[in-house]
Amino acid sequence: MHLHELRARLRAAGAGPSHERRILRTWSQALATHGGKRPPASFFPAGLLAELPAIEAELAGLAHVQSVHPGADGSQRLLVGLADGQTVESVLLPRGGLCVSSQVGCAVGCQFCMTGRAGLLRQVRSAEIVAQVALARARRAVTRVVFMGMGEPSHNLDAVMEAIDFLGTVGNVGHKNLVFSTVGDPRAFERLHRQTVRPALALSLHTTDAVLRRRLLPRAPDMTPQALVEAADAYGRASGYPVQYQWTLLAGINDRPEDVDGIVALLHGRWGVLNLIPFNSVEGSGFDRPALDACERMAGTLHARGILTKLRHSAGQDVDGGCGQLRARALGQAGPQPSGVTVSPPARYTLV
Repeated sequence: MHLHELRARLRAAGAGPSHERRILRTWSQALATHGGKRPPASFFPAGLLAELPAIEAELAGLAHVQSVHPGADGSQRLLVGLADGQTVESVLLPRGGLCVSSQVGCAVGCQFCMTGRAGLLRQVRSAEIVAQVALARARRAVTRVVFMGMGEPSHNLDAVMEAIDFLGTVGNVGHKNLVFSTVGDPRAFERLHRQTVRPALALSLHTTDAVLRRRLLPRAPDMTPQALVEAADAYGRASGYPVQYQWTLLAGINDRPEDVDGIVALLHGRWGVLNLIPFNSVEGSGFDRPALDACERMAGTLHARGILTKLRHSAGQDVDGGCGQLRARALGQAGPQPSGVTVSPPARYTLV
């Protein structure tokens, strides 16, 4: 179900604008169904009251928590079951954050990501995206929603933007606390500028080398790193929110001195921050996680050279923290087998 279909369902049951908003607010914010000063019986028309149990059952049936995997860092990785039996992942992050999925699987095929291994199975509908937020809020407060879970949001643009508009209004999430993460797509950049609710932007960059990027992200839109950064920077300045440039650190692949030089050349003077994220190791993936001291040296070097850099650690690494790992484990799948990445690692780290 999409949100516009849900709204149509409510109107067909006799809901006026205020009734519709109350039901949607109660659901998306995981509020008490019969809370507030005025109970539904004194506020809703008789036809809507009669339909309300069926509507609430439909909302509850959109998604359910299939399993919970708490991490030592305070995160909770949720395996969420959808009505058709498919599963996606949501991650409750420390300090009120939630990472949601926008697709079952992914078509981009990032070589270091478990989600893309099986390809794209189906789109997650906008009401199913909001249902992930509702399920998370039933567990604890959520004030920030990031579209960094399974899937490429720009490949499910209508549903994702509908969910963002909803969460930024009825869902009571501040616009700057909604984060649209993408590998980059001209359609997404154009659409973001037209949004009423403008989210912050996170761009999955990972390399400044166009050839290497094509190998690491084989089915990403054909935009060079330069073009991607220019489009992201333009949106960041228009929205007023600095761009979050995402860089998954792969040992010997994109953590070398020449990578530092490329980052400085590309991002110097840009309105944004570079997030270095050490790879979540997956057995059999063909990639390695750099040593922590090497990651720290790279972050320090970039910062000293004028690039605002933060070394991030993916939440829930002790509970299959990488995107798609929990779902793959539940399905009994092995790790991804990357192909075509032939960059030789250096003999030792030299990021000093």
